[in-house]
Parts: sequence; structure tokens; C-alpha cells
Amino acid sequence: MDIYLVGGAVRDKLLGLEVKDHDWVVVGAQPQALEQLGFRTVGSDFPVFLHPDTGEEYALARTERKNGHGYGGFVFHTDASVTLEQDLSRRDLTINAIAEDRNGQLVDPYGGQRDIVERKLRHVSAAFVEDPLRVLRVARFAARFNHLGFTIAEETLALMKAISDSGELQHLTPERVWGETLKALSEGSPRTYLEVLRECGALAVFFPELEKLFGVPQRADFHPEVDTGIHLLMAMGQATKLSDDPRVRFAVMMHDLGKGITPEHILPRHMGHEEAGVPLVEAFCERLRVPNRFRKLAIVVTRYHLLCHKIETLRPATVLKVLKGLDVFRQPEALQCFLLACIADARGRTGFETVDYPSAQWLQNLADKVNTITSKEFIDAGLKGAAIGEALDRKRLECITDYKREHKRNNKNNQESENA
Repeated sequence: MDIYLVGGAVRDKLLGLEVKDHDWVVVGAQPQALEQLGFRTVGSDFPVFLHPDTGEEYALARTERKNGHGYGGFVFHTDASVTLEQDLSRRDLTINAIAEDRNGQLVDPYGGQRDIVERKLRHVSAAFVEDPLRVLRVARFAARFNHLGFTIAEETLALMKAISDSGELQHLTPERVWGETLKALSEGSPRTYLEVLRECGALAVFFPELEKLFGVPQRADFHPEVDTGIHLLMAMGQATKLSDDPRVRFAVMMHDLGKGITPEHILPRHMGHEEAGVPLVEAFCERLRVPNRFRKLAIVVTRYHLLCHKIETLRPATVLKVLKGLDVFRQPEALQCFLLACIADARGRTGFETVDYPSAQWLQNLADKVNTITSKEFIDAGLKGAAIGEALDRKRLECITDYKREHKRNNKNNQESENA
């Protein structure tokens, strides 16, 4: 048998990037040969073997034939007669279809090295259209390698559009769509993922709530970029600068869904878009089976981001409502993610990319102060049940009122010092 290193490991070595995973293809062997060497079989569609020492994946060279819809509609053929070139021909992109033998020699029958030099994401063959998941994968690779200057070849983008038009995308399972999206949210340019999906027509299929945002106007005095979809992309770019946490990036992706259903007669205003967006976020997360930790942050960012922007001007009772809604009394650490999303929203506007955002420090400092108030003193005083919660809220309101008064006084003193 011959064993080759394939796929991402070879590609990333050629790009000078850190190689995290090693995948291997075995040519000229039957399953029994690997099992006798102690390899353990995994996978149900085709034989994949785990190395007894390293745990790395070794797959028998294989070909495939389309016999149904979606990602899983294939029949695989593995046999000792399948060549390395045949195996590589079924891969998605040329840069992922390069192999390296045990002597370090590269096998590159489809021009992957050329496309690495030219910074092109190009399909290997016309069989690309048989797997709709590749639309998401190519968009994700565009997000990953955007910083290196990679772009999608025109002919590959044309095939992605053809897949979008064919109806095949609807056969992808929610788990697959979310899985690729989650990976994209962790890449270097998640906004590129959305841009590519929109360019090939897939955004309207997978995320119609996001597609609706493009072309929707906003008040130019608040949003000089005007278009809500452009604001979404700009905010995603800011979120990427601020945080590596995919939850923050997802929350920013969701935060303005309500603007997509604003009645036309009140445009470009979007009164009440925050609360209007919450059911849309919930439906999005339900449809794609988004984990609860992503869902929860996205909902609070959608509901409270505008209040956060003007938090210093709100009445103490409204501030307390926000703090409760953010669950800062039970999960104070969650506030940081919320604030990062709000900063990304504020800076995701033309001309505001580096604006200060004092609301974040104001709210963080307040939350720290209010969180020093506990129920112990009220329990010790003999209060029980609902009376404890009522007493807690009164004390919290006093704390918020004092904090606002002190902050206002400090601002006045600072202003007087500057004018002196």
C-alpha cells in the first residue's frame, strides 16, 4: 500500500500556516490490511481508520457517485484499484486536492499549487455541483483565507450560483448548515462568509432574515451607510476585531433582524425593531438548532442593544430592567459579551469605526457595584419569600440612583476643569 498526506495539511504547509490536523489516504489496500496493523474502523458511509498510536484518520482511496439529494446522496466505492488521482478528483477545491508522499514529493494533478500562488479558490471538476454543502464550504474558506487575498474563481462562483438555483441547498440538514456557519464565525472574516453566500444566491435560501436587510434604508444621521445590510457587514467586521468568541459574532449577525420587517411607511425609522427582532432570532435558532448559549446572547443583544447605547440617560427603573434582562445578577460574566456586541454595533457605521463607547464602561462599573448587594442582609433581617426580592430591588434602585448622580457630578467637575 501507499500512504499520502492529503488535504488541509498539505495546503497549509504550502501557505506557511500552522498545520493542526493530518489526514491520510491509503492507496492499494483493503480494509483487512489496516485492521491487521491495529487500525480501528470508524464511519458508516465509507471506511475510515484511526491510527493505533496517533489517532489520525486514514481513509481508503475512493470514488463516489451521486444517487440522491443533499450532502449524503452518494454511493462510495473503495477498492485497491482506486488511484490517488481518482481520489483527489472528488475533492472540492484544487488547493485541497494536493497530496504528499512519504518522501515529501507533491502529487498535484489539478493545479492546486498554481491556485495557491494565484490565491484562487477553484473547483476541481464539474462534479463540484453534486454536493450542495460545497457552497457553504467555499464561502467558509473565503472567510478563512480572506486575509491572504484569496478570491473565488469566476467559474467556481458560477457553479455555486447553479447549485443555489437548483434547489439542492434545501436538502442540507440544519446540523450541516449550522456546523459550517459556526466554523465560519470562528474564521478571520465572517462577514466574507455572508458576502459570498449573498453573491451566489445562497443567503436567501439559508438565512432569508439576513437577505431581507439589504436595501432597507436607515436614518442617515445615525447610519451614514444607510443600507441595513451594509451596516450588518460592517458590524460583523467590528465584532471580528473585538472578539474571537463566535457567540459575540453570532449575536451581532442577529441583532438587527427586526429592521427587515419594518413597515415601509415609517422607513427610514425603525421604531421597536429590537423587540420585533426577538421572535425572528428565536425562529432562526429553532430552524438551525442553534445551541442555547448562542441563542441566549443573540436574544439579549437584539432586545437591549439600543438601550445600552443610551444607558446613561435612562431612568433607574429602566436600567434595573436592563440589568435583570441581561441576567447580570446570576451570570455577571455574560455582560462582557453583550457589551462587545454593542460596541461592534456602534462602530459598524461609516465614519464611526473608531468611536469611543462610554456606555460599556458605565454599565460594567454599575453592574459591579450593584452586584455587591446580596440577599443576606434581608434574610438576616427576617424577610422571607417575595419580600426579599422586593427589598433587593429597592436597594439596587438606590444604588443605581446614587451611581447616576455621582457620575453626573463627576462629569460636571471634569467639564469645569477643562473650561478653567
